[in-house]
Amino acid sequence: MHNLALALHDQGHTVTGSDDEIFEPSRTRLKRAGLLPEKEGWNPATISEDIDIVILGMHARKNNPELKRAQDLGLKILSYPEYIYEASKDKTRVVIGGSHGKTTITSMILHVCHYHNVEIDYLVGAQLEGFDRMVHLTSENEFILIEGDEYLSSPIDRRPKFHLYKPNIALISGIAWDHINVFPTESDYVDQFAAFLNTIEPGGALIYFSEDETLHKLVRDGKFFFKQFPYTTPSWHLEDEQIHIEFPEYDVPIQVFGEHNVSNIEGARLICNQIGIQNDDFYEAISEFKGAQRRMQLIHTSGLDRVYLDFAHAPSKVKATARALRERFPSHHVMVALELHTFSSLNPDFLPQYKGALSDSDEAWVFFNPEAVAHKKLPPLSITDVQESFGQDVRVFTNPELLFSDIHHHTSDIEKPVVLVIMSSGNFAGTDLKTVTARSEEA
Repeated sequence: MHNLALALHDQGHTVTGSDDEIFEPSRTRLKRAGLLPEKEGWNPATISEDIDIVILGMHARKNNPELKRAQDLGLKILSYPEYIYEASKDKTRVVIGGSHGKTTITSMILHVCHYHNVEIDYLVGAQLEGFDRMVHLTSENEFILIEGDEYLSSPIDRRPKFHLYKPNIALISGIAWDHINVFPTESDYVDQFAAFLNTIEPGGALIYFSEDETLHKLVRDGKFFFKQFPYTTPSWHLEDEQIHIEFPEYDVPIQVFGEHNVSNIEGARLICNQIGIQNDDFYEAISEFKGAQRRMQLIHTSGLDRVYLDFAHAPSKVKATARALRERFPSHHVMVALELHTFSSLNPDFLPQYKGALSDSDEAWVFFNPEAVAHKKLPPLSITDVQESFGQDVRVFTNPELLFSDIHHHTSDIEKPVVLVIMSSGNFAGTDLKTVTARSEEA
């Protein structure tokens, strides 16, 4: 939302806003632009009849006093995705969807466009190096690149965000059940992707990962009026600990790793072709892609030891990240520290989906915060519940300091190099994760 506020401000609109908490880097960016509210919290007096549009984020609740005031005044109220569609309905809309990889694929495409000075509008969910903000809107650009989230649009609009964009070009990277709080069964969740397929404009194009059986079946069984471009994982090999993708024309070295990212790159390539970027130009640019913030982000090195920070939290993402480390560092001791942070991951009914997700690691730690469980009004979670759900030897903690201390204790006598990945969409109860090391300073 703060990125959108900055983009609209740059377009010359008068922008105001509110939130009950404003964190960094949003606070500094808003302050620099003169958009930081004087006070945090909600004040219905700020809502007046001269407001043209109220853009409603998912964080607000139905009884939000500013929302109630806007409704009483009969103001035009749009959810975030509704506004993005209104701002881009005369453009070619490129929407990247999928349970996993959509942020990375969107970032890859944007990186390639930026590398070759291809001007497009965009809406991306992660910070990229070289970009001041991750929402960019203009009146002149032909294409807009949108990361298509399947979560709900607003407290008063229960449609998934990606149902509202009506793409001309779409990509789906795969389907793996998530968001149990709004899609209580796997069938409910899959239905949202079936509905998304029906929003693609007639004559448009769909790029999809055909190795995903659920997705392949949806596309195969449907009757659609758009072009279809299935893709699979290209062949690849490791050379001096770097992945090389074996495209028909060249072997292309890449700076990210993991088979899932090889697949992501193939999807990004096909989207770039649709935008007008040829393969040679794509290969040149993608070899310079270093990843998006908190997507396998290297945060610490010491000798051959490495620590990565990754946003993975859903079972399929966790499994892909652990496997990627094992492939990339076959001679290292691979360790994983995972925080259960989302509604789904803290739900006892969903936890069994994590069975075997960390099996590619040598050692694994799992953290959850009982206060987060209570805040989400979920049944109490026990350490035994978590251990049994993962179906393997995991050490479970509810105190992050004890968890990272235990990691240091277990690595003190390991003679070979260590690679640790910290996986979470949160921050381990306020821990400064960028200070975490694989071994204690005394080791």
